[in-house]
Amino acid sequence: MKRSRAIAGSAILAVAGIATMATATTATAAPKAAAYNGACGSGYSVVNSVPVSGKGTVFLTYNAKTGKNCVVTVRNATGKPVQMYAYITASDGSSPYVYDSGKYTSYAGPVYLPGKGICVDWGGSIESVSVNVSGSNCGRFAAGVVTHHRAH
Repeated sequence: MKRSRAIAGSAILAVAGIATMATATTATAAPKAAAYNGACGSGYSVVNSVPVSGKGTVFLTYNAKTGKNCVVTVRNATGKPVQMYAYITASDGSSPYVYDSGKYTSYAGPVYLPGKGICVDWGGSIESVSVNVSGSNCGRFAAGVVTHHRAH
């Protein structure tokens, strides 16, 4: 069976149009990645971050003037309160865990720890997904080890 070029061309344009609409719909439905929200205060700059599997991001910030680190867990989008967590501690065990936990609409934290000259363990969670970074930010090249956990 032969098809005319006009009908075949229209079919191709229709399929392309549907594909474009599907792509546009998908792109607008995807959540925007969390950005650092400035919750740690003035003088703090992001020195490390790790995504919380499509739900948000945990940010480690540092204030060079005060020598303090700060951690905040930020959701991709605000919404109904969900269980969230942010923590930081010295990797060598010289400090207790400093943490904030509760049901929040947009972020957990900020939590602070003096960090000049020490490695830190830090992380956070959103709902059932958590991330932890061990032995990071001891110096310029210490990225740390990231572990992800999903509650069952």
